[in-house]
Order: sequence, then structure tokens, then C-alpha cells
Amino acid sequence: MTNLILLTESNAKRWAAARLTRNFTTVARRLVAPAAKARYQAVSARTGVPWPAIAVIHERECSQDWTGSLAQGDPWNRVSVHVPAGRGPFRSWEEAAMDALVNCAPYAARNTDWSAGGTLTLLERYNGLGYAARGRPSPYVWSGTDQYSCGKYVRDGVYDPNVVDRQLGCAGMLKAMMALDPTITFTGAPITPAASVKPIPAEKPATPSITNPSQGSIGAFIANIFNVVFRRKA
Repeated sequence: MTNLILLTESNAKRWAAARLTRNFTTVARRLVAPAAKARYQAVSARTGVPWPAIAVIHERECSQDWTGSLAQGDPWNRVSVHVPAGRGPFRSWEEAAMDALVNCAPYAARNTDWSAGGTLTLLERYNGLGYAARGRPSPYVWSGTDQYSCGKYVRDGVYDPNVVDRQLGCAGMLKAMMALDPTITFTGAPITPAASVKPIPAEKPATPSITNPSQGSIGAFIANIFNVVFRRKA
């Protein structure tokens, strides 16, 4: 059984040392785009999972396809056939995402460690601990960085040490996203979306009165005469 404490420490060290070996900018821009970010934040608010973590899972599972489930990339409007199988159908991408994070292993919504090491370990568990069991860095997390060179499970239970994962890994995506969006940080606690700010209603005009007559009215005409007379006397 994998020691998650040691794995968390290892992932934290890798994060501090990692350098990107591929271009992550194009993907990162898609993930932090305002429309996408708003949808990730909506799910984050309901699950406690930081929105950047949701974003990189979405990219890994189905290349940010909004018709694909966060759980395994299957269409969310049909019953899933890949692991986790038998989920859905759902009414929306958001509903499917919440199910994946709350009701499916590794139950991301229960995670309490959102430090760098904790977040990356949760992401590794999301894909499976087969690489950790072999003492190998997970391409799900590290592909596209100098922490990974080769080795991939080409299908369930079948590991090929010579295959290189061509998908970008979660760690590199997070680094690139942080460069574009400075609000993304590892704080050791869930990254929650900013509280919505209600628009300030426009100030209502004052009700016309003797001291504040309506513009163009007789009262305004008389008030103007008084002002002229008294200014002259002054």
C-alpha cells in the first residue's frame, strides 16, 4: 500500500524542483479563461475542491470538453462505461462534476490538504497509484516537466516503461496557470472563489420640493429670480 504521507512529501519536492519541458501556455489560457473559470468556481463552491484542480482534471480527462464528464471523460448525458462506470446520466456538466468529486474515488471533496504536495497527491490518486507503487513519477501529474521522462499504463493494468505520455501533466498546467492568474496559490486550504459582489443600485434623484424644484418648472423659474436678486444685493 502506498504511503500517502511520503508521496505528498515527494510531490512537494518535485513541485519545487520541476521545470517545464513543453509549451503549456495555450492550454493554460483556456483553463483560466473567464467563462471556464466561472464554471469551475461554481463547482468549487459546492465541493470545496479548488477550481484550478478541477480545471486540470477536466483537461486530463477529456481535453476540457464540456460534453465529457470530469470522472472519466464519458458523455455526462449517458451512463458511463469507463471507470468509474455506471455514473449518470446527468442534467449538466456541473452536476456530473460534483458527482465525480463527491461520490467517486478518491473523493476529492473530502480532501483537507490543498498544499502543493497535497494537491498533487490528490491529483495522482485521481488517476491511480500504480506509478507510485512502481516508484515512478505519475505522467498524469508530471508529463511535460523534467520530473518525467517515460513510462505509461497503456490500458488498465498494463504498464509500458518505454511509452511517453503526450498529454500535458497537471503540475505543469498549474504552473502555467499561476503565471497567467496570480490569484491561484497553494495555501494549505481550499482555494475558494471570491464572494460575489452585489451591484450598487443607482442613486435615486431627490424628490422635487420648494428648496429643490424640478428643472424647467415654475418653481425653478422663481427660485432662479430669487438667486439673481440676492446675489446682486450681496
